[in-house]
Amino acid sequence: MKNLYKSYAFFLTLLFLISCNDNAELGPLKVSSVNPRYFTNNSGKAIYLTGMHSWNSMVEMTRLIGEDKFDYEKYLDLLEAYNHNFFRLWAWDLLTWNTKGNRDSNSGILHIYPQPYLRKGPGNAIDGKPKFDLSQYNPEYFERLERKIQAAAKRNIFVSIMLFEGWGIQFSPGGYKSHPYHMANNINNTGLSEADSLRLEIYTLKHEKITRLQEAYVKEVIETVNKFDNILFEISNENNPVSTEWQYHMINFIKETEAKMEKSHPVGMTFQYKGGSNQTLFDSPADWISPNGKGGYRENPPVADGKKVIITDTDHLGGIWGTRPWAWKSFLRGMNPIFMDIYYRKVLEKNIKLNTEWPEEVRVALGQTRKFAEKIDLINSQPDQNIASTEYCLAVPGKEYLVYLPDTNIVTINLRDDPGKFTCQWFNTISGISVEGETLNGGKTIELQTPFFTSETIVHLIKK
Repeated sequence: MKNLYKSYAFFLTLLFLISCNDNAELGPLKVSSVNPRYFTNNSGKAIYLTGMHSWNSMVEMTRLIGEDKFDYEKYLDLLEAYNHNFFRLWAWDLLTWNTKGNRDSNSGILHIYPQPYLRKGPGNAIDGKPKFDLSQYNPEYFERLERKIQAAAKRNIFVSIMLFEGWGIQFSPGGYKSHPYHMANNINNTGLSEADSLRLEIYTLKHEKITRLQEAYVKEVIETVNKFDNILFEISNENNPVSTEWQYHMINFIKETEAKMEKSHPVGMTFQYKGGSNQTLFDSPADWISPNGKGGYRENPPVADGKKVIITDTDHLGGIWGTRPWAWKSFLRGMNPIFMDIYYRKVLEKNIKLNTEWPEEVRVALGQTRKFAEKIDLINSQPDQNIASTEYCLAVPGKEYLVYLPDTNIVTINLRDDPGKFTCQWFNTISGISVEGETLNGGKTIELQTPFFTSETIVHLIKK
């Protein structure tokens, strides 16, 4: 009877996945061989990723246990409303978050739950509750993980599953004492010294027993979610640079594990804080990366060369930051921009000295970029700094040109090698208004002035 129930449950899950995801047959994401700046799937089209993310998308973060739980469905509604299709599903390794580590926040101590591991003792941890058994997993956590990914799949939203979180153990005061791997908090004799100065060794390969426990946890996550197409993996958020070898190891571990399974998914490595190098990300075996601001990623993004899919994230460029021009500049340079959203201060109360419309304009801009990403022939496009005087252009040579005017209302576009007639459409990124322009002749350099007489506009030229 038990086996019959399991078969029936599996059948219902399969039917649900097929019915709720119109793209079920398209398969998981993979780096495009045609244009490796983007992911694709069996459709052959470029899958441009953009969206907003916030810290409690996976686990609850509250001052009191059970207080003001995160409304996940409402969050997905918001993503859809802004035309977003991607977010990071945050992990949090600690049991608490002391927001004093965020300097200008006054949220206090936040309690984090549920955790991936069972707390069954014997004996009590530092917080007075039963110790963790790191070899046994908490069904509530993994059921939640599966349920959240399934809900996102229903809306064709892609999810990056964060496996570890490295910022907190560095900067949340007293954070190490609330980590399940602290030797006083588990029954597994992890062998790691209680000295706070050695806490970063959790994310290295120095302790084989800890590494094997981490691999087992990662494998449990993979086995839980491998059936889904709408996922990516991220090793750790802003871990210290000492974690490089460990992160490379975990990337390869995921790839090797999934190679034996039904599906394989992209694996990412994000900026290492504090003091990490973007070159470390480019040198990694990761499929996608999120750099920091060095090299212009914040104000004047470099052209993506296709060595990695770049998911440029405001989290690593300025924390609680983001602008409309940044979103458009990143898109026009061949990247996938995403926004760390304070999400109505549901978790972190920051004394932001910016107008209340600030998050709104970034959310809107990201949704606008996705609209254009799906409108143009993105899979055959390439960012080119030499075509337009503003240096922001996505071009499909001989076919179409998408040009951004960030701080001027006049632009020259070099069409000398592309004769013929072009339709012209203008888009104001501030107002969202589109205006049809005149038919233009190629085969020369043309000068255009926006009909809005303002900067922050897009002009789209399509060959007739």
